[in-house]
Amino acid sequence: MGIPDDRILDGKVAIVTGAGHGVGRGEALELAAEGAKVVVNDLGGSVTGEGADKRPAEEVAEIIRSRGGEAVANYDDVADFNGAKSIVDQAVETYGRLDVLVNNAGILRDRMIFSMSEDDFDAVIRVHLKGTWCMSRHASAYWREQSKAGDQPRAAIVNTPVEWLVGVIRSTRLDTRSEEHHDGCCRPGHRSRGRWHSHRAVDNRRR
Repeated sequence: MGIPDDRILDGKVAIVTGAGHGVGRGEALELAAEGAKVVVNDLGGSVTGEGADKRPAEEVAEIIRSRGGEAVANYDDVADFNGAKSIVDQAVETYGRLDVLVNNAGILRDRMIFSMSEDDFDAVIRVHLKGTWCMSRHASAYWREQSKAGDQPRAAIVNTPVEWLVGVIRSTRLDTRSEEHHDGCCRPGHRSRGRWHSHRAVDNRRR
């Protein structure tokens, strides 16, 4: 299946974290189908965050290339400050720019509040909150430098968060309000008791 000619993201460059499986994989493939060049990031760990494997990111990047798109794989840890910078740097060094950041990386420690250990909590917070902050911080720094150099960016950050992440999104929006910058979060539909719930979104675009 080739990529169509009428694409809305031709010439744009996107990073998708946690893009080796599930929602992130779908986001990476859809962005590529719309013409974006994609950095497919995935550490390749288990759903609970253990281990590492390059194959998931490589496989998604290969699917994009086989359909006529452009993609590179990345295996850095989004919650490592320098690792997150490397992801942004790879996008800029490979494709010359960055336009879209999709913060999707996450892990699951499926516990009730009374049975979750502190280690489990810290592990989830590290990836979901710190990982989102690290990626957004480095992407925003790049766009800030572009703006100061007179190249006004039209950039977007998309997050697939839980509720407490909305605070990070709102803070990012306020701190980067001098740039032409949009950020938002989407809550993908999830399966519960055999039914698919509809998508809901919070869009924090400046008016």
